Parts: sequence; structure tokens; C-alpha cells
Amino acid sequence: MSLFKKFFSNIVRDRDSEDDNVKKVVVKQKPYHGTVTPYPNFNASSDASVLKSAIESHGVDEDVIIAVLVKRSNEQRQKIKAVYEASTGKRLDQTLKSVLRSDLEDVSLALLMTPPQFDAYLMRKATKRLGTNEDLLVEVLATRTNQEIRDLKRVYQEEYKQDLEEVIRDETNGEFTDALLAMLQADKDEDIDINLELAKKDAKTLFEAGEHPEGINVSTYIKILTKRSGPQLSKTFQLYASHNDVSLPKALLLKLKGDIEDCLIDIVKCAWNKSAFFAEKLHKAMKGYGTCEDTLIRILVSRSEVDLKKIVEEYRAMYDISLQEDIHNDTKGHYQRVLLGLCGPH
Repeated sequence: MSLFKKFFSNIVRDRDSEDDNVKKVVVKQKPYHGTVTPYPNFNASSDASVLKSAIESHGVDEDVIIAVLVKRSNEQRQKIKAVYEASTGKRLDQTLKSVLRSDLEDVSLALLMTPPQFDAYLMRKATKRLGTNEDLLVEVLATRTNQEIRDLKRVYQEEYKQDLEEVIRDETNGEFTDALLAMLQADKDEDIDINLELAKKDAKTLFEAGEHPEGINVSTYIKILTKRSGPQLSKTFQLYASHNDVSLPKALLLKLKGDIEDCLIDIVKCAWNKSAFFAEKLHKAMKGYGTCEDTLIRILVSRSEVDLKKIVEEYRAMYDISLQEDIHNDTKGHYQRVLLGLCGPH
């Protein structure tokens, strides 16, 4: 039984130990859970020159391009872009777009964006194609910090000359819109300490909202689920389950339907275990016939300097196979090499 099946069935596996304690020991340096680290002895001019040669060589040297992009941090890639443009008069992203193809092109261009640019691109992609990608909107907004959401909104305005909140209002509707706009406010509590009394109060409020005689009070669910921290919500979920016949996510499944159901359940999953949330998405992207390349690129690129190491560990714990093995079995060629490089050593 997978982690979330256990969670939905009230058999709740412990979350990451670093999130469980009410009080934390203050440490000077926050542990790093990314898989991509700054390249030692970095030289932007040298890397720009190497990329120029690889691009202009007969047939294009994809191996060299991959080696540079994957082994440099995002900050270092931005410096390489600046030097490349200054020395050649051409934009590196546009040049790579002209010489690379298919999935390798997509992942390379993603690596050249800053995190806020990539998030803005994802939000644009989710709203401007035929039909709205509701899952993608929720994934981005439910997993970013307050500052990351503020940066996303600023860059979206700069890049696409539109207010993201207005776009969300135009492209979605109803309670789902309310939930997205609540997350876009970027005012979620990010305190790691747990307020036990608040958790008790929220558990009671959520139960009463679900048992309202005139129907479930979705606004109450939205208010609590989008404003509390992950550790705080986890304690609330535990208290809810200990005093009721079903867990909160199970209650959501029973009482809601459509986009708002999927949205709130994803928020609950992220609050309980964000690494498992991403691991599940990666697994679904490769499960069965065909592979969802967009999902692989999106998660591996966006989390490579955040928490991909934890996602890789969670993947093995949940599916009894490494993420790298599944990627190796499901992809091929230079594209496969980029993805495996982002995952770190196997």
C-alpha cells in the first residue's frame, strides 16, 4: 500500500522527522537537499566558450552541452548566459532552441530559466493552451514558498504583461478559483513550530464545516488549508483522524467533487509530505503506456536545487525501485542523461 493510500485510510506513516517536532534546535546552516550544487572553480567565460564550440561543431556536441548545463547551479547558468550573449551577440536560449530538438531542447531551455521565470512559464503554459491544466496550477502554488510566489507574480507581470490573479480569474471558476487566489496571496504561515491549541480548534472547525446542514462549507476548508504551515496542518490532520471515523483527505473525497476536490487533496498531500507528493507525480508520469515528459522535466528542474534528494529517497521508499532506474527504463539518449544527471549519483 502506497504512502498516500495509508494516509487516506487513517494508517498514517510518520512524516519526515525534521518536521515532526514542536520545537526545533536552531542550527547555523540549513541542510541542503538539492542534487545540483555550484560547480567548483567555476569560470563563466570558459563555459560560454565551451558551449559556443559545442554548438558550432559539426552535428552539435550534445554531450558537452549536457555536461555544462547539468553540472552548474542555476546562478552559474545565468552568468554563462550573460557572458555568452556579451561575447556572441546572441541569446544562449534562442541559440540552443535552434540546434536542439524535442525533449532535450525542452529540458535545456528549462535549465536556462531562473526559478521565477520557470514558474511563470509553467503558469502561462497551464492557462494558455487549449484547456486549463488545473493540476499544474495547484502543483506550483501549493509547493512554493511565500517569497517564491511573490517572485512568480512579479516575473509573470514582467514577462507576459498580465496580472496573474486576473488570469486565474479569467481561466478558472467557482471555489477552485477561490482556492488558487488564496494561495496567490502568499501569506501562508511558514513557522515550523506547532500550535497545539490551534490544531485542535482547526480540526473541530474542519469537521463542523464538513457536517454543515446546508452542505459542506468549502470556504472554511480553503481558509485553513491555504494559510497554515505544513507541520501545523499535519498535527491538525492527526487530531482530525483521532476523533472521527475517517481521515480528513478521505472526508474530502467523500464530500467534494471536481477541481476543488483535487485541489484541496493535493494541498493536504503537500502539507503532509511534499517529497512524497512529487514522488507520486513522477511515478505516475512513467507508469503504464507512454511517458509524461513535461512532468519529468518540470519536477526534476524545479526541485534540483531545493529538495530533489529527498524526493529521490521517498521514491525508493514508496515504490521499492530507484527513480534513476525508472528513468533509465523509460527514457533514452541525451535526454535520459540530463534527467539522470539532475537526479544525482545513483
